[in-house]
Amino acid sequence: MRVRLLSTDGQGSFSESMWIKPGIAQDEIEVKAVMTGVCRSDIDMMLGNFGPLPIHMSGHEGLGQVTEIGSEIKDVAVGDYVATRGEPAYADYYNVRHGEYVQVPEAHPRYILEPVACGINCVNQAYSEIDKRADGRCLIIGSGFLAWVVYNNLQHEFEDLEIDVLGRSNSELFGGALTYKPESTYDVVIDLGSGTEVFDQPILNNEALIVFGVEKTVTTNFANILWKSCTMTFPSPRNSKFIMSMMEARYMIENGLLDVDKFWTKCYNRNTEWQKAFADGKDRPNGYSRGYIKWD
Repeated sequence: MRVRLLSTDGQGSFSESMWIKPGIAQDEIEVKAVMTGVCRSDIDMMLGNFGPLPIHMSGHEGLGQVTEIGSEIKDVAVGDYVATRGEPAYADYYNVRHGEYVQVPEAHPRYILEPVACGINCVNQAYSEIDKRADGRCLIIGSGFLAWVVYNNLQHEFEDLEIDVLGRSNSELFGGALTYKPESTYDVVIDLGSGTEVFDQPILNNEALIVFGVEKTVTTNFANILWKSCTMTFPSPRNSKFIMSMMEARYMIENGLLDVDKFWTKCYNRNTEWQKAFADGKDRPNGYSRGYIKWD
């Protein structure tokens, strides 16, 4: 099947081309794109900060409708809506392997689950290590969308964990949690920022856990982390249990435990506004939090 696909060569923009979508395998479904979130990693790839990835890996925050299922698929049917992690969700139609999609009740941006699941996965992938320190103190570095999801998930899972947040944005959401003081030390640090606090500030207790949840370039040494005997972990959607985080994201949203609607601030028409979707993702105009492209 020949379909339209948005992709980038890392030279500063996305472009549209025709792509031959392969047929589905026995353990795959075919999805018709309905909405796809514009992820910051897509923008970084567009700007040449990493990659670029092959064109068939452009777009991963997908939400679509099942149009065909492989012979081994038993958990969804044609016509169902699914949130997807697999690429390329910037194509009109794309294939998704079993274990990389979750059925959702409706085509609404709140059910673009992949970015929400990334926040939940920062907790889930390190769950056993956080649990060992659950009566201690936690610092979240960063106060954006991902940090807010992490904060809510930690509160839901570890009621005795004291949580501070180091950041300047979204103060109306975090309220009293934005209480970090330079002299504080922590048993768990979830680093979602671009800085080097875990390397060059005395914020770590002995045997602390550090969760590095964002890509960053750091020129430093690991002396402090070594002498503090810290544990480090790197959560990723490539983790084999990421699907569980997507399921938990759906559960929390469906049951009112996590309200993500206010973070999807801009919708772009696939046919007429897709260039602006990536331009705004780069320049982030006033009031912009997260944008998504919508197919008619």
